[in-house]
Amino acid sequence: MKSLLGTLALTTALTIPGLAMARSVTLTTTLNNYGGDGAYLALYVTDASGAYAGSLWMAGGKSKYYEHLRDWYRATGGDTAQVNGITGASVGAGRTLEVTLDLADALFDAGYTLHIDAAVEDLRDSPNEVAVPLTAEGAGTPVQGRRYIASFVYDM
Repeated sequence: MKSLLGTLALTTALTIPGLAMARSVTLTTTLNNYGGDGAYLALYVTDASGAYAGSLWMAGGKSKYYEHLRDWYRATGGDTAQVNGITGASVGAGRTLEVTLDLADALFDAGYTLHIDAAVEDLRDSPNEVAVPLTAEGAGTPVQGRRYIASFVYDM
């Protein structure tokens, strides 16, 4: 029930910002030149206990590859309704994905963590490529990924 309420609050903040106090947040993910096909990325949030709270963005539109975004897939059971309307193209090596969303103020400084799972065809999957606490203080601070992501930063 708690996860459902968290997902509802997150979804509400994304789709109807007027109902909740929200702020515009730009998520910028720059990939390394890893020499492979475009990367699938799942950007999602977990609460202070590590429970899945909601999906923010999915880069890569073919759902048959979502299972390679292992931590996101495990948290959602691969439910494509979690990303309906929040998908874009995969991101090429050396390219940057920039997405601006309205996120609920309640997600900041409350123990929530933004995660990014990454997968590239014919290369190793990289679950939890980035995990960064959502804090006002952390805004604007670049974080390096483990394999495919050169840097990730969120700005408010």
